[in-house]
Amino acid sequence: MLTASSQFKTEKPSKYLAQLCKHFADKVEVSYTEQKGEVTFPFGTALLHNKIDHLEFHVEAPTQEELSQCQSIIESHIVRFAFREKLEHLKWE
Repeated sequence: MLTASSQFKTEKPSKYLAQLCKHFADKVEVSYTEQKGEVTFPFGTALLHNKIDHLEFHVEAPTQEELSQCQSIIESHIVRFAFREKLEHLKWE
């Protein structure tokens, strides 16, 4: 399984975690609490963790193409939801 991680510094990590999870729950399997969320896509999984001053993202998938797809979906949604914070992209490791 391939993995990648990123984080987004924000004063509102719990807000964005809930917003992302609620949005994805209309389309795929999601479980979440105030502190963490898990989104299960057909091609991989995204784990979200609410920290004091940031939101962490961990994605995993069986192939590089599917991992890139997970990264792209998470990134495009958080960039759109956090537009007031001027987020342009995530740096994945």
